[in-house]
Amino acid sequence: MAVICNTCGLPNDLCACGELEKDQTQIVVRLEERRFKKKGTMIEGINPKMNDLGKVVKELKARYACGGTVKEGYIFLQGDHRDTIKTTLVKLGFPEASIEVH
Repeated sequence: MAVICNTCGLPNDLCACGELEKDQTQIVVRLEERRFKKKGTMIEGINPKMNDLGKVVKELKARYACGGTVKEGYIFLQGDHRDTIKTTLVKLGFPEASIEVH
């Protein structure tokens, strides 16, 4: 028996709620300065219920060879990665129009 999605009512193999949720999110990328003038890239707006933030941060840390963490619904990467983070997030499946870099 097929499992039915609670949101759209379609079977899970036909459900597109996850992809629609990615299209509706607004992702904000900004530079934040921490203690001792250490710079870091903060990524906010990715829904932790629809996306596995641990998997996303693991991909980003491997791509940029830096440290990073997931806290309270945002991703923090060590270092300034604002110039290339948009293309990397697009490769991970997020729409380019929803990513705003400050």
